[in-house]
Amino acid sequence: MPRLVLASGSRWRRQLLDRLGLPYAWQSPDIDETPRPGESPSGLVHRLALAKAQQLAGEWPQHLIIGSDQVALFAGEVLGKPTDLATARAQLARFSGHRVRFLTGLALVDTRHARHWVCHETYDVLFRHLSKDEIAHYIEREQPLECAGSFRMEGLGITLFERLEGDDPNTLIGLPLIRLCALLREAGLDPLGAATE
Repeated sequence: MPRLVLASGSRWRRQLLDRLGLPYAWQSPDIDETPRPGESPSGLVHRLALAKAQQLAGEWPQHLIIGSDQVALFAGEVLGKPTDLATARAQLARFSGHRVRFLTGLALVDTRHARHWVCHETYDVLFRHLSKDEIAHYIEREQPLECAGSFRMEGLGITLFERLEGDDPNTLIGLPLIRLCALLREAGLDPLGAATE
């Protein structure tokens, strides 16, 4: 059975991958996530997801390495992690009453056969109208500074929304499991234990 590595330090992504019941190692890659001039949002998440997985390839021969990256899109602008409280407050205030699209890039690098797959999933969130107090209380309680869009779907973030739209809600947390399972099967690792290669 191929061995699995998650190229991420995110505990949320680890919790999602835990759901598949597969043994895996994890390691946080260190890459420059700065967008390139003229780079499309899908191009950005494809490049960064693949770069994260490829950075670990030399250390993990004979493995399948998962990389993932996420951005939020709003009013034609690519938004990453807020990194400070003022930016988080400003992002949520802008999102109030509006739709925000999240793109999550997913890469699987097979170091056994020198091949890889890259794709992305989209997920839309319709924010309800939020008061300044609600935004302030939410940010104080969750401190979502390392999350694209300034919220944690896996926590109190659910209280901010009117509606969610997409194929796989795990996409919003940062690891689209439905698509990942399909890639793993293609690479020879079936989460249900069936031989595929």
